[in-house]
Amino acid sequence: MAADTPTPRTDPTSPIAVGEAAPNFTLKAQDKEDWTLADAVKKGDVALCFYPMDFSPVCSTEMKCITDEMDKLAGSGAQVVGVSCDSFFVHEAWAQSLGLKQTLLADMHRDVCKAYGFYWPDLNIAGRGTVLIGQSDDGQGTV
Repeated sequence: MAADTPTPRTDPTSPIAVGEAAPNFTLKAQDKEDWTLADAVKKGDVALCFYPMDFSPVCSTEMKCITDEMDKLAGSGAQVVGVSCDSFFVHEAWAQSLGLKQTLLADMHRDVCKAYGFYWPDLNIAGRGTVLIGQSDDGQGTV
C-alpha cells in the first residue's frame, strides 16, 4: 500500500484546485477491502466527500443526505465516496446505524486529507470538503 500513499501538500489545509492532478491513493473501505482512486476513475467520475468524524451530528446529516440522493448521483455516472480519519470498523458501525449506501474510506494516517488539502490540524482529523475527479486524456484523475 505504500506505493499508493500520496505526498502531502506544502500546506495541507489549502484545498486542491481545479485542473490539478488528483493524487492517487489506496485506503480501506468499511468492508475492509482496498479502494484505489485510479481504479475508480477508470469507471467514471468520483466525488470525494471529506468529513471530520463519524457519529457527529453534522457529518451524520451530510452522509445521510448523500445516501438519500444515491440513485440520482448514480444516474449521473459519479461514484460518491466519504473520506474521514475514522477506522473502517467505526465506518462499518456508522454505516449500519444510519443505513448508509456509499463507500466510506478510512484515512487513519491522514495522508489523503493532507494530500487534498482538507486537513484540520487543531483536531488532527479531516476537514469538510468535496472534490470531483474526472479522467483526463492521459487516463489519470484530474480535479
